[in-house]
Amino acid sequence: MSTMRVGFIGLGTMGASMAANLAKADGVELVVHDMRREAAAALVEGGARWAETPRELGAACTVVFTSLPGPQEVQAVGAELIDTMPRDGVIIDISTNAVSAVRALHAAAAERGLHVLDAPISGGPRGAVTRKLAFFVGGEQAIFERVRPLLDAMGDRAILVGTIGAGSIAKLAHNLSGYALNAVMAEVFAMGAKAGLEPLALYAAIRQGVHGRRRTYDGVTEQFLPNSYDPPAFQLRLAHKDVSLACALGREVGVPMRFAALTLEEMTEALNRGWGQRDSRSAMLLELERAGVQIEVDRTALQAVMEADGAEPAAKP
Repeated sequence: MSTMRVGFIGLGTMGASMAANLAKADGVELVVHDMRREAAAALVEGGARWAETPRELGAACTVVFTSLPGPQEVQAVGAELIDTMPRDGVIIDISTNAVSAVRALHAAAAERGLHVLDAPISGGPRGAVTRKLAFFVGGEQAIFERVRPLLDAMGDRAILVGTIGAGSIAKLAHNLSGYALNAVMAEVFAMGAKAGLEPLALYAAIRQGVHGRRRTYDGVTEQFLPNSYDPPAFQLRLAHKDVSLACALGREVGVPMRFAALTLEEMTEALNRGWGQRDSRSAMLLELERAGVQIEVDRTALQAVMEADGAEPAAKP
């Protein structure tokens, strides 16, 4: 098997673990760089080669991973790599980056005969150690296939989601939803606890309900993504009543209900559109309308994605 010299820049908590797994892959000769040489000590001791600068690393490698704090660092390091990497080389940015920065790097690299993929990761520090990482990849199919064995050496799910920048869009959407859900969960548990329910009992109850039993995003597969709200699985007028009661309970026990109030406003506006007999998720159409976006996913294609992951169909609340 021929040897591929692969570079890795950025050996923080995530990067160091990922680079260590990459070093174990067959046919990989690893070259590493970080602003702190001590961050590479264990890797160098294990056989990796140290590069003093990104320029030096780029000149020695045909594929380079960058795992950096943000757009400015990626831009600066990327410029050095573009200056020194051999033609047809590949830069894979696994940082959580700005879409515009990724696309600018791709354009600059293309002028020098280089390729760029944006492949931000999800899985956290533990996933970086255990190889339980997802890569959301944007770029050309042929380049993705070329480097996929390297991605597979570090994670268990590498997904090509679209052209350059698509990986970063997916990662930002993923993280935004997670932090927004954290805020909602804080509100939900504050209301439940202040109303007198012990938090562990509340958690044990919620996790056995439909929302607790399924994956976070499975709830958008029956109505929202296929753009199908009739006949309803659960009517909007009934869901509006449920959220109204939750908001009333929050007021009764003195808990601020910002997210619940916003949710109720959306549902009330949808009711005023005459959608009370439609599915409860029809209120989501309001945001699409404001954004000027239409979404309608083919059910067969959607089902194939769900079956590949063993997901269960959505059920009513």
